[in-house]
Amino acid sequence: MRIWVNGALADPADATVSVLDHGMTVGDGVFETVKAVEGRPFALQRHLDRLDRSARGLGLPAPDRAEVERACAAVLEANPVALGRLRITYTGGLAPLGSDRGDAPATLVIAVGETPRRPDTAAVVTVPWTRNEHGATAGLKTTSYAENVVALARAHEQGASEALLANTAGRLCEGTGSNVFVVLGGRLLTPPLTSGCLAGITRALVLEWTDAEEADLPASVLEEAEEVFLTGTLRDVQAVARIDQRDLPGAPGPVTAKAMAIFAERMAADFEP
Repeated sequence: MRIWVNGALADPADATVSVLDHGMTVGDGVFETVKAVEGRPFALQRHLDRLDRSARGLGLPAPDRAEVERACAAVLEANPVALGRLRITYTGGLAPLGSDRGDAPATLVIAVGETPRRPDTAAVVTVPWTRNEHGATAGLKTTSYAENVVALARAHEQGASEALLANTAGRLCEGTGSNVFVVLGGRLLTPPLTSGCLAGITRALVLEWTDAEEADLPASVLEEAEEVFLTGTLRDVQAVARIDQRDLPGAPGPVTAKAMAIFAERMAADFEP
C-alpha cells in the first residue's frame, strides 16, 4: 500500500503525521470517503465540493483542489483495487496543545483500502442520542466522529449495521454514516438538510434521479413507513429489512428496488454526475 502524505506517496511505515497535529489532538479536520471502482473515483468533484464546504465551515483554509485531485489519482494508480474506499483527510496541521490553531500548513492524507460490496439489505437500530441541528459543525463532515463510533457500536451489539438518530426536536435526521429515506403513503421522502443531517452525495443524486422529496419527519415515522432505505458512498441505495424489532418483509420493496436500479444504471453511465 502507498499513502499520500503532504505532497508525496509513502509506504505505510513512513506515512506519518505528528502527534501534535490538530486533527489528532482535537479532531480539527474534515474528510471525504469516495467510492473507487477499478481505479475510477465516483462523483469525485461533488466530494471535493463538499470537502471545501466542510473546511470553510470549520474555518480551515480551502484545500488545494488540484493537489487533492493529483493525489487521488496517484493513490489509485499505486493501489489497484476492484472496489475501494478512497479516504481524503484534511486537518488543521501542527498546533499547540489545546483548541487554538497554530500557523503551520494544513495536513493532507489520502489512502485507499479494498472493500467488499455491501449486502442489498441491512438491519438498523434507533439510538437514544441526538444530532444537534443547531451546532457549529452541523452538516459538516468532520473528523470528530466519536458520537458515530458510540452509536455504531450500539448497533453492532444488537446485530445491526447502522444506527439511526433523531435531532434535538425529535425529527428524523440520519444514520452514523448514511442518509435515510422512507416510503410513506407511496411517497419517497427524506429529511431536509435543516434537520442537521449531512448533505450526502448519494442522497443528492437520489433526489435528482428519482421522485424523492425532502420532508420534515418525526422520528416515529420509522414505525409506520412502508419501506426504508439508506444511502451512502459505499452503500449506494441499500434496503432496510429490520428496524429495531420491526421487520420489513419483502425488502427491498418496489420503490426501493426502483431507486436501486436507477442509481446503478446512472452511476454506470457517468462516473462524474
